[in-house]
Amino acid sequence: MASVEHTPDHPPKTPPPPKRPISPPRPDTRPAGAARPRMHVRNRRSANWALEAAPWSAGRAARRVLGRLHEWGYGEIDQVAAGVTELLVRTAVADGGRRVSVHLADQSRQALIVALSHCPGPAAAHDAVLRELTRLGAVSCGTDTADDGRRVWALLDL
Repeated sequence: MASVEHTPDHPPKTPPPPKRPISPPRPDTRPAGAARPRMHVRNRRSANWALEAAPWSAGRAARRVLGRLHEWGYGEIDQVAAGVTELLVRTAVADGGRRVSVHLADQSRQALIVALSHCPGPAAAHDAVLRELTRLGAVSCGTDTADDGRRVWALLDL
């Protein structure tokens, strides 16, 4: 018998594609030079809240800060703490980000209130905000801007 080559009557089965190709490591996109120091709160009571960057966030943040200060036994500084917190949050919201975070810490009858804008890019002038914080009763205040947004803070005597 002569050998006859058999030809298949259907195409060959193709292998399935790989599930997910291995991706290379992400490049380091941090700017060269000195990195912005991260904020650390240690050895004291602290609280923080993430809020939507909206006009009503200032009032909500002030209520939360006052509530926590009352839990900690500080009830005599309501007007100052509410005014300062609202100004800090309004300043952070004005940067145009999607969220704002508020941080509160106390030590030695002083409260530190910080608002972070989480919006990269240049921020507006700082002088007017700092003067207004001082007028409202802040013992010390400041602001700094980095790639991840602006940080505005005030220190209050309790």
